[in-house]
Amino acid sequence: MIGRIAGRIDMRGPDYVLIDVRGVGYMVYVSDRTLMAMPGPGEAAALYTELIVREDLLQLYGFPTLVEKEWFRLLTSVQGVGAKGALAILGALGADGLSRAIALGDQASVKAAKGIGPKTAQRIVLELKDKAPAVMAMGTSAPTKADDSDIEVIEPATAAPKPKPASAAPANANAQAEALSALSNLGYAPSEAAAAVAEAAGETPDAETPALIRSALKKLAPKG
Repeated sequence: MIGRIAGRIDMRGPDYVLIDVRGVGYMVYVSDRTLMAMPGPGEAAALYTELIVREDLLQLYGFPTLVEKEWFRLLTSVQGVGAKGALAILGALGADGLSRAIALGDQASVKAAKGIGPKTAQRIVLELKDKAPAVMAMGTSAPTKADDSDIEVIEPATAAPKPKPASAAPANANAQAEALSALSNLGYAPSEAAAAVAEAAGETPDAETPALIRSALKKLAPKG
């Protein structure tokens, strides 16, 4: 299994990048969002990858973070959602936006992705809502980067340009994970805790753990 690719961008296609790794070119399919953030030809790049095996071909799909890779894996486990649909959703929402949409049961945001209909969006939310807390707790992972050891064989004589991260990690990803853990320890169900934390984080993106917990608790308090 190929879990990570690191090398230099050889070319960029409409929905993929060709990465030269020690003289071997790997075609890696990516979302629109990831493609826009990738560096130009000749520059260093790295992606986590998922290998899809079909009867007549093998295809690599690339992701800037392990969180996004995990969402891709979960999305493609839903009936009717293929690799292309999963990339469309991730391209429209990003890993953090998808985590929030799933946790909040926001079918409209999922449906906004190209090629995703209302029934498929509903199925995605219903089947993955209970899995959102575990994925959100992974949110502290940083984008993968290519370093000198990754590209030693193909390093040019001149100094290599600094690699650009494919995407930025959510500013309060660690705080969200800690708040989720705290609410779970208080006895709240994972799905309702995730929804409250996601809503609180959406209102205050830079909130630290204590503030997120207080805000989430207010949202979980009985109404009336």
